[in-house]
Amino acid sequence: MTAALETPIIAQDLVKRFGRFTAVDHVSLRIARGEIVGFLGPNGAGKSTVIRMLCGLLRPTEGRAVVAGIDVAHDPEGVREHIGYMSQKFSLYTDLTVGENLRFFGGIYRVPHALLAERIRFSVEMAGLTGREDHLVSTLAGGWKQRLALGCAILHRPPILFLDEPTSGVDPESRRRFWDLIHALAAEGITVLVTTHYMDEAEYCHRVALIDRGRLIDMASPGALKKRKLGGDLLVLECDPIGAAVTALQEAPGVGDVAVFGNALHLLVEDATAALSTLPDHLARRGVAVARIERIEPTIEDVFVQLVGTSSAGQGTRP
Repeated sequence: MTAALETPIIAQDLVKRFGRFTAVDHVSLRIARGEIVGFLGPNGAGKSTVIRMLCGLLRPTEGRAVVAGIDVAHDPEGVREHIGYMSQKFSLYTDLTVGENLRFFGGIYRVPHALLAERIRFSVEMAGLTGREDHLVSTLAGGWKQRLALGCAILHRPPILFLDEPTSGVDPESRRRFWDLIHALAAEGITVLVTTHYMDEAEYCHRVALIDRGRLIDMASPGALKKRKLGGDLLVLECDPIGAAVTALQEAPGVGDVAVFGNALHLLVEDATAALSTLPDHLARRGVAVARIERIEPTIEDVFVQLVGTSSAGQGTRP
């Protein structure tokens, strides 16, 4: 097996600047055949910019990217022949029918005419749209549009698939079904790079790249990331009022960090046993009623919050 097939995506010190703004700041990574890698981070972190450089849609300011054995800066058209790309807008023509969209993208990807009918049939079945080939895309629910867009992106059987925020605005059940399809494609050897801001979707990936302010903060499997040493123990605190609790905890000994998670707080403390013994009284004296406080295992989101905070403290503000 050639190096291009074994490691179909390689990035070395990728940088992208727009004027004085650095959108991507020296990102390096290697992604293996059949691997699902999630780019995880908040909106504006630089995830989509990395994807567009790897797809040949943006030229890197610095650094080098090799996709399917092709240098992206030297031959972007050649790269695009070997990849599938799906954007968060689903890239569909809503005034065309399901079948018309598939035939259109089959032409764009130059699918041989003898193979087109079978490829379209596969995409329709995968999307769960059998019997709806003549329906206008504008009449489809979000989950169906999402799976149809994926079907369009893989009509030419690309070995590499780039998905840019593909589950944005889609209901949880549709998101789960979509990830089932992604795993089925990866099992066939297709390499998948997907951007998302949904922290729970990290669990569906083989590896996760944590991105913040254009920088690659960490990259590992979900399990390995959750085992990272956070510098203490993690507690969950449900209380009222939360605002007063945050202020009170900033004065509490042994509390290193406080983050809001939904209607609760996650606390990074030096010692869980000591904190569980002292914090309820500390909060009560400041008018905070504690409904629940207990030790928990960190999630990907906890790790991300901690790593981003550490990175930001050490690197200052980007130009």
